[in-house]
Amino acid sequence: MPIFRALLVIFASAVAICVALFFLSNDRKYLTWAGRLLKVAAVAALLFFIVLALERVV
Repeated sequence: MPIFRALLVIFASAVAICVALFFLSNDRKYLTWAGRLLKVAAVAALLFFIVLALERVV
């Protein structure tokens, strides 16, 4: 469980850094990376909530 939380924090900070780099450099590749990381973070969050729900059931 702590691994999923740490993973979500890492993804959130990575997305924030990519967006900040986009604003500083105006290079769209950082925004593309932020979108990709956001998709992966959404999957990680979904897995986190699935594991959380399974812990309650079991």
